[in-house]
Amino acid sequence: MSAAPDPAVAESLAAWLGGLDPARLPAPVQEKARKLILDVLGLSVAARREDYVQAVLASAERGSTSTAFGHAGAFGAFDAALINGTAAHGEDFDDTFEGGPVHSGAVIVPAILAACEREGLGGDRFLIGVAGGVELMCRLALVAPKAIHAAGFHPTAVLGALSAAGGVAAALGLDAARTTAAIGIAGSMASGIIEYLAEGTWTKRMHAGWAAQAGIRAALMARAGFKGPRTVLEGTHGFFKAFAPSRAPAFSPLLDRLGEHWLMRDIAFKPYACGTMTQPYIDCAIALAERGVAADQIVEITCKVGEGTVHRLWEPLVAKQHPANGYAGKFAAPYCIAYALVHGTLGLEAFADAKVHDERVRALAGKISYRIDPANPYPAAYTGQVGVVLADGGSIEERQPHMRGGAQQPLSLAELEEKFVGNARHGGWSPAQASAALELAHRLWQAPRVELAPLR
Repeated sequence: MSAAPDPAVAESLAAWLGGLDPARLPAPVQEKARKLILDVLGLSVAARREDYVQAVLASAERGSTSTAFGHAGAFGAFDAALINGTAAHGEDFDDTFEGGPVHSGAVIVPAILAACEREGLGGDRFLIGVAGGVELMCRLALVAPKAIHAAGFHPTAVLGALSAAGGVAAALGLDAARTTAAIGIAGSMASGIIEYLAEGTWTKRMHAGWAAQAGIRAALMARAGFKGPRTVLEGTHGFFKAFAPSRAPAFSPLLDRLGEHWLMRDIAFKPYACGTMTQPYIDCAIALAERGVAADQIVEITCKVGEGTVHRLWEPLVAKQHPANGYAGKFAAPYCIAYALVHGTLGLEAFADAKVHDERVRALAGKISYRIDPANPYPAAYTGQVGVVLADGGSIEERQPHMRGGAQQPLSLAELEEKFVGNARHGGWSPAQASAALELAHRLWQAPRVELAPLR
């Protein structure tokens, strides 16, 4: 057995997490963290009455300290994190990191909020926990790009457990040894396979919540003295060997300029409630609709795509053209593109089960296929390119060079507030409830104690 590196990767991460100071976080990092809570809160409310959230809720134990957004009563920290994380990720309308892809907000925000309520921590510790956990998750996503998906695992799920553990440890102020142990423990708690793609079942929806609760558990166990492997990331039997065996991990993107250059500044907020890589193609479809292109004029549509997106969004093609239910439609690029072109928009309503049987949409989706473009920059960036052949023999092309809502074209605070209000309305909240929640979210950072009871 070869000697373990000194310091181990997790030890380097723990040293950074332990040194985070809310007063020294760059302003863009603080702003991004504040936007994340706004987005996660709205998404959690939007899904609060959905059947999958109700099923998770029925499994939870009530009582204790922590809040499940939009639900009466209190819950234990683990259950609150599971409920909120599942709801926030459930409609696939949550943030994304383009280099991964991972959805950090739906994991980290519920974990830190629940832990802060449990421990009576203030808004400054919440800020530290969110910044540390989200940045860690973005960086972990770059260690072995595409290899976690290729192995059949969901990066948000498996990377989320480690990142939530690090974020909670930072919020709690654990020392370096205990933070290292928390990350090590979380390596054995990480889970989440992508077989949900086969039939549009619900397991992906719970991945963020499961990772969130695992992170809290790992950090609390470490605080109490439980030991975890410090070589959890680079070890012979470590995390990347297990979850990304096809690619040798490169730890320089994880560690280089840690604390100096913040990747989380470039997190993208979704304008559409579906899979991340489809978003630029939806912009192309809406642009075609705005140009007056009608579905009955179209002979075929060919989309140039990145090879790494095909197995999740494009194949089997017939199933993606005609998804079995609304949730499957979120990961069916032909359906999303067709719906957007027919209706000129793609909101939460597009993924009701009845909508995927709309004959106009199904007919157009059946004309949409793909071609792998070796020059497509995925996963470093998400782009869209759509070629249309018309019945009159003409052709039209639309391109979207970046993901709207990402670093090149970010959503403003006003746009995110509008998204929040729409999500709250979808979840059955009144304008007065939405306004009060907005006010609470905006002042959370200055609170001497994280108190979320008004959101129950």
